[in-house]
Amino acid sequence: MSANQKPGVTAGGNTKLRRVLFALLLFLAAAVGLYVATRGGGNSGGGPVALSGQPAALEALAKGQVAAFMAKQEAPLPDITFNDGDAQSLKLSDWKGKVVLLNLWATWCVPCRKEMPMLDAVQKLKGGKDFAVIALNMDRGSTDKAKTFLSETKATNLALYHDPTGKLGSTIGIVGLPTTLLIGRDGRELGRLVGPAEWDSAEAIALIEQAMK
Repeated sequence: MSANQKPGVTAGGNTKLRRVLFALLLFLAAAVGLYVATRGGGNSGGGPVALSGQPAALEALAKGQVAAFMAKQEAPLPDITFNDGDAQSLKLSDWKGKVVLLNLWATWCVPCRKEMPMLDAVQKLKGGKDFAVIALNMDRGSTDKAKTFLSETKATNLALYHDPTGKLGSTIGIVGLPTTLLIGRDGRELGRLVGPAEWDSAEAIALIEQAMK
């Protein structure tokens, strides 16, 4: 043992440790590379690297206030069932033929409170035979809190839609609130944005109008 070598640590042991660390770094680098390739640089929502057609056009518009929007090749969605404000059952397919902005929110979600007036504004601006905002409340139980929330945020143009089970988020792969899905006329997902966004901004309107083409 040399004078500078610590007791219990051999030169061979140091070399072996370096090799293990080097192999670990290579593994992590490969994993990151695979993730980027399959996620399309973090902006394709799990789709292929090179988007085409409508998804590619949407990806090009994902900037400014909607820069976090992740376009994807049109993906099928389950025909989820939820209630309106009168507890009448509805299906997502009831909106087939329209472009839909499906926003999942909850009364305890602070960013949802800030975002709701913007969703209300885009519904007022673009809502009609070709487009609709579905603001789907995820609070379990009654709709009392949700009704108060919409009133407090002055969301007068949005209808109340409610998932009393609170489970639909997991059904369509939602990991946090708010999350908003942009859905094409055929009921297939065009992309999603996790977190709040200024949906009445020029960038968001351009994104919606592109989906309506």
